[in-house]
Amino acid sequence: MIVKNILRFLFVLSGIISTAEAAHITGGEMIYDYLGPGSNPNTKQYRITLYLFRDQNCTGCAAMPTNVFIGVFNNDNNAQVGGSPGPHWDVPKSNEGPVSILPFPPCMTNPPNLSYNVAIYTFVVQLPDNTNGYTASYQTCCRVNPLENVFNPSGGGGTGSTYACTIPGEALLNGGTDSGPRFFAGISVICRNKPFTINFSASDPDPGDSLAYEFCEAYNGGAATSATNINPGSPPYGSVSYINGYSFFQPLGANATIDPLTGIITGIAPPVGKYVVCVCVKSYRNGVLLTSHRKDFIINVSDCDFAGAQLEPTYTTCDGFTLTFTNLNSSPLNQTFYWDFGVPGITTDTSTQANPTYPYTDTGTYVVKLVVNRGLACSDSTTTLARVYPGFYPGFTHLGACYTSAIQFFDTTLTIYGATNSWFWDFGDAGTLDDTSHLKNPTYTYSTPGVKTITLKVGSNKGCSKTYTKDITLIDKPIITLPFRDTLICSIDTLQLRATTTGGSVNWTPNYNIINPGSLTPFVHPAVTTWYKVNVNDQGCINSDSILVNVKDFVTVNIMPDTAICLTDSLKLRVTSDGLSFLWNNASTLNNPNIKEPIARPVTAPITYILRANIGKCETRDSVTINGSPYPFVHAGSDTVICFGEQTQLNGIVGGNSFFWTPVNGLVNPNTLNPIARPVRTTSYVLVTSGFLLCPKPARDTVVVNVVPLIRAFAGNDTAVVLGQPLQLFATGSTNYQWSPTTGLNDAFIQNPIAVLNENQTYVVRVSSDNGCFAYDTINVTVFKTAPDIFVPTAFTPNGDGRNDLLIPVPVGLKGYDFFEVYNRWGQRVFSTTQIGKGWDGTISNRPQDTDTFVWMVQGTDFTGKRIFKKGTVVLIR
Repeated sequence: MIVKNILRFLFVLSGIISTAEAAHITGGEMIYDYLGPGSNPNTKQYRITLYLFRDQNCTGCAAMPTNVFIGVFNNDNNAQVGGSPGPHWDVPKSNEGPVSILPFPPCMTNPPNLSYNVAIYTFVVQLPDNTNGYTASYQTCCRVNPLENVFNPSGGGGTGSTYACTIPGEALLNGGTDSGPRFFAGISVICRNKPFTINFSASDPDPGDSLAYEFCEAYNGGAATSATNINPGSPPYGSVSYINGYSFFQPLGANATIDPLTGIITGIAPPVGKYVVCVCVKSYRNGVLLTSHRKDFIINVSDCDFAGAQLEPTYTTCDGFTLTFTNLNSSPLNQTFYWDFGVPGITTDTSTQANPTYPYTDTGTYVVKLVVNRGLACSDSTTTLARVYPGFYPGFTHLGACYTSAIQFFDTTLTIYGATNSWFWDFGDAGTLDDTSHLKNPTYTYSTPGVKTITLKVGSNKGCSKTYTKDITLIDKPIITLPFRDTLICSIDTLQLRATTTGGSVNWTPNYNIINPGSLTPFVHPAVTTWYKVNVNDQGCINSDSILVNVKDFVTVNIMPDTAICLTDSLKLRVTSDGLSFLWNNASTLNNPNIKEPIARPVTAPITYILRANIGKCETRDSVTINGSPYPFVHAGSDTVICFGEQTQLNGIVGGNSFFWTPVNGLVNPNTLNPIARPVRTTSYVLVTSGFLLCPKPARDTVVVNVVPLIRAFAGNDTAVVLGQPLQLFATGSTNYQWSPTTGLNDAFIQNPIAVLNENQTYVVRVSSDNGCFAYDTINVTVFKTAPDIFVPTAFTPNGDGRNDLLIPVPVGLKGYDFFEVYNRWGQRVFSTTQIGKGWDGTISNRPQDTDTFVWMVQGTDFTGKRIFKKGTVVLIR
């Protein structure tokens, strides 16, 4: 997918500039797009686009340039291609606008002020086809000071920047075309020592091209010493100098890494400061590297903090069923944790621990949710995927061992769930950085022999990702692979030998009863046992191996003794024989009648299997008889549903020697086929019966008694209304509701009827489920024959004796509070709520207050929408 949004770029760019002459650009990227054939033969037309970014909060910094000088260089000879007016291209700014800032986490302390602009410079160039392609570049100076990871002397221009792109030539395109990859992401805040995730993925307009990511060296500004445009120098370009233990492959320290398959940068942020980061994305087509594209930017790590929920994009277990989860945001502002592990159909898969471990019981992908500070002011939540797919075993083999020949690698990863879909090979060639591949089964040619450490990082479509490392030894001999090292033939037969090798000429010895000894597959017909040696010479890389051909005059065969099994069970037929080919009768009950030891699955008994074993034209036969009995029969009955506290009768049927139920919890008289079941929760009861003489195996069946959980009916808290005023009742607990008596109700069969009363009334609500389970609850309604009002005590005694401990308003005829607030004599608000029934306990910041007078204000709304406001004083008595 081609991503065209120009505001898709960086994360947090630095921007405090010390030199108005130069320091102004905080990052950039240059891309190219193929537009079509040029107007002249054997030319192509490209659009080259430069994105420059500027921190708008930078005081005294140079403005975004109104035009830039971009040079284009022929990679065949490094000559500069004539521009307009030349030798460079003078490209005016075509657009400039703000860059979107991603929302900050809630309740952030010391949040930074982020404001960035992006300027776009684009032009179209027609380039003749050549061998090695072209490089376009722009150079400027200077980077902001101070920088934590790059040497950047103040004064004299400092360290500048080069933004470039490389267009592949015909040596790689082979008559095709290419548009370069381009990065995309949004700008977000990064706080010191906090976990962060930066989506540094890129897109490639050409379908089928694959991308790989890595940190790479940031370019300096070459000859640029100020913001004044210069004609850029030709490639290659020099690197900035890294300091303070940082490097281009660890620009943010050892705690931040980039995923080579996705481009996701994750880790723990370094200390406060500005950091130069450069990321390269390599574009491959059919395993061939077309171009390496880079983006250079400055990240500003701020002195901020925030409560929040932050998890890895996925948590995957490929070895078992248990996963441990940790909130990556370790802020002390995180006070409480609520985890939901995403198991469908249950409500017990939760935890309030900070770092919980959860044992899943089945494979699958689960949506895990974390809520931090649930119900508090600074709450946050996030979700992630928990992938539980045990049974992922990476591995590989290789073909070839002679270092002068290409080594073929084969991925042998075993995955029980899903399929492998990504590969990253590092062939361990110490002499180069270009020893990687993303193919499933790549080849690689080494320049030296010796032990090579091969690393394969392989992933699956289920989210599993593992790294497998193995050493291989490269020698100066070709590899010879033989399907066997000894075999049998009948003395009257001819045998074809087979060998495979990495290449070279072949010769078999001795020249005794052999046809075509210069072939990898000669025919031999020795009269006596003979060793045949294959010799391979691959341009002076020589190796040999041997096969022993044993000559037999007859075949031996001996089958296992007669036996018995449970009918429809499988049994391996054990055979001792020196035969080479085999044929069994009763083929329909065998998994393969043409192998030496097949798996038999007879459905009737007795049955006799006859084996014919051959070495060529030599043949011998033997047989075995299998007896058996059928499996016992069992039926535990049909699944059923009961209410909590009720019982049901199970009805089992068996066809066997004996039986028992398990578990026995909740069963009355479990020694019968028809016990009474009284489980307190949904239970699966298993009926097991023993087998017969020749089939002693048990049989089992399961019946599930589904218990509807206890219905907890709630009619609502007791309340008070004014005479003739409507009251909205609201019950909870299940799906069906019936109120009694019906006095004053508009509808007694709904969850939320409206009551209009003249006298005090007690209502009873019957709450039931769709399957008939039910429970009751009551609510008392007091009717005041006055207008709606709010009554507040004049004093209270918060001494913990359970009487008059809270200052609580008493509403009459109100549907809710707008607010209830208490202030001390200095005008400080000491308590506030909007919930009826909640009050002040006489403390400020959990410290009990002495005897004193406090001011209260309260406002509520009656059922007609009219607001009632009252205020007064209250005495706190100790």
